[in-house]
Amino acid sequence: MQIPSNNPDSFIKSMTEKCEEIRTLFLEHVKTVTKTKPLKVMLGDGTVLDQESFDPTLVRQFYDRIIRNLSSWKSEGISNSADQDLRRVFIKFETKEDNYALSCHMSLQYHALLFYKLDHRIIEIQKELSEIIDKIKGLEGQTAPESDKIIQEMLKKKGFENMDHQKLFEVLFEHNDLTQELLKSLSSQSEITHLITKRDDLFKELDNMLIEIYHTTPVLIDEIRMIGAEEGCLCNFNLEYSKNNSRDGNITPSRISNKTKESLQKKINDVIEVLKI
Repeated sequence: MQIPSNNPDSFIKSMTEKCEEIRTLFLEHVKTVTKTKPLKVMLGDGTVLDQESFDPTLVRQFYDRIIRNLSSWKSEGISNSADQDLRRVFIKFETKEDNYALSCHMSLQYHALLFYKLDHRIIEIQKELSEIIDKIKGLEGQTAPESDKIIQEMLKKKGFENMDHQKLFEVLFEHNDLTQELLKSLSSQSEITHLITKRDDLFKELDNMLIEIYHTTPVLIDEIRMIGAEEGCLCNFNLEYSKNNSRDGNITPSRISNKTKESLQKKINDVIEVLKI
């Protein structure tokens, strides 16, 4: 049974009221930890943009404080998921009384967008890359005949000459040492190798200058909207009957003993107190 619930039972109504209070407190905390700060970022073409971002570390610290202060609840810690630019950070914790398990799911869904940090070096790298790529294209056309000559001479030295393409493929497949020697010889004869290495280094440098900015909307959403990739936060409780490693969400409140009800209410009150800190 998911709580909040419309069930008219007095116990479930009481649990629903407590859950609604928790959701209100949770949302206030989310608003605080997702406050954004302005920053300037850059596009690949050098365009400077004004953006705003929050710090997901503050969300994890908030979750961690909840878990650490709920000694009567069990949790597997903070979890994260990522699907392209969509991110989710969440916790699940639960407690048991008699044969009843009460669990809570708190989650924040947000987007992570990639930009370059504000640095003139970005423009310099883009210019260098453009020049190197043009040089590589030009050299590839010039060195093709020379490369064929190098291959023929080396094959002749090794006793493999005047072969058709199929036979040559079989020889190279069976003699890996010959393949490696050919590659080494070709590399040493060409400026292309140096340019390719330089190009790859520049791409790595460019990647290292990428930064993520984070955006969310601090509103409560349900699971359907979260699955639909909407930004927002979720806070729900579930009450289940647990026995012999199986669980059933079809709860009959009248079958829950008064002692168990009191214990469950105390446990949910503990969550309220932690969120009031």
